[in-house]
Formats: sequence, C-alpha cells, structure tokens
Amino acid sequence: MRPDVSPAVVTAAFLAGLIAGYGVAIPVGAIAVLVMGLAARTSFRVGAAAALGVGTADGLYAAAAAFGGTALAAVIAPVAGPLRVVAALVLLGLATRTAWRALRPAGPVAADVPRRGLDSPSRAFAGVLALTLLNPATVVYFAALVIGRRDSADPDLPAASAFVLGAFLASVSWQLLIAGGGSLVGRVLAGPRGRLVTALVSSAIIAALAVTVLLGG
Repeated sequence: MRPDVSPAVVTAAFLAGLIAGYGVAIPVGAIAVLVMGLAARTSFRVGAAAALGVGTADGLYAAAAAFGGTALAAVIAPVAGPLRVVAALVLLGLATRTAWRALRPAGPVAADVPRRGLDSPSRAFAGVLALTLLNPATVVYFAALVIGRRDSADPDLPAASAFVLGAFLASVSWQLLIAGGGSLVGRVLAGPRGRLVTALVSSAIIAALAVTVLLGG
C-alpha cells in the first residue's frame, strides 16, 4: 500500500468506480424489474431497500476485485501488460454480449421473479441482495477493470476504497431512480425500447472502458 496517495488519485479512482458502477447497473433486467415492481406494488421504502440490496451486492463484488488486486499485486506486476490486454478483451466481450442480447429477438422480461416475503424493507434488502449476488459475471466485470487499471500492480487503500464507494453509489443511485419512478419511469425502462436503449448505453460505456484499459488508462 502506498502511503503518499494524492487527492487526485483518490478522486480519479472514485470517478472510475462511478463509471464502472453505472456500466454494470444500467442494463434493465429481472432485478431492475423486481425493484420497480416492489416500489410500485408496496412503497418507495421497500423499493429503496431493494435498491440498496443491489448496490450492496455490486459494492461487495467491486471490493472483492479491488482488494483482491492488493493480495495479487506481486503476481500481477510482471505480467501487467498482457493482463491489461486480456482485461480489455473481457470488457469488449461483455459489451458485445450486452448489445447482442439487447438486439436479438427476445420474449418479455421474466415477470415471475420471486417476490413473496419481500414486502418489508428488511426482507426486500436481504432478498434482493441474495438474488444479485447470484450473478458471478459482476465480479468478472469488476476484476477486469481493476486488473486493467494502471495502478493495479501497486494499489492503495484510499484509492481502492474510493473505487468501491463510487461503484456502490452509482449502482444505488440508478436503482433508486428505478424505484423512485415506480410504475411510470420503471415500466418505461423495463419495456422493449427502454431495455434496448439502456443495454446499448451500458454496452457503449463498457466498450469505452475497454479502450481506456487497452491504452493503459
């Protein structure tokens, strides 16, 4: 861990976390539909608790990737260049997959995501947290970003924490937007056109991150 971390480095890590968080949070799928449905069917408190569950899961995955990089710093350093290329390819693959799934013909978003027992804030938080943690692709996404960062071979606690905080706030803010919109904004985003737009926006963000990683950003 480096003791002389400048505020600019911490700020850059926080902004990187924000961008990464929005990249993984923006696509509207079953979890977002669940958050919207809970808010519309019960109350904003329940929807907000569910949104915090999603953000907590994304934050935990971001932390696992960021602080895992600290433990593997000695291993990463000698092969940082090739790993950066691999990380960029992983991100490009995720971007392509996101866009392809949005553009291909598909049926309606599954509406049968389990909702029983999620009608209180505490149950909504715990239930949605567990459901979101079942998606291991999120940790692959964050791990690719952390490996691709220029300082991954020499990480520091303040910058890693700022990255995690940024990812958490981005995820929570997006999910709170869906919960706050309830049956209005949420249903628009969950419709075919909304899902297409959000998926393509997310794909563009991830692809841009991949280019940044490839350039050594």
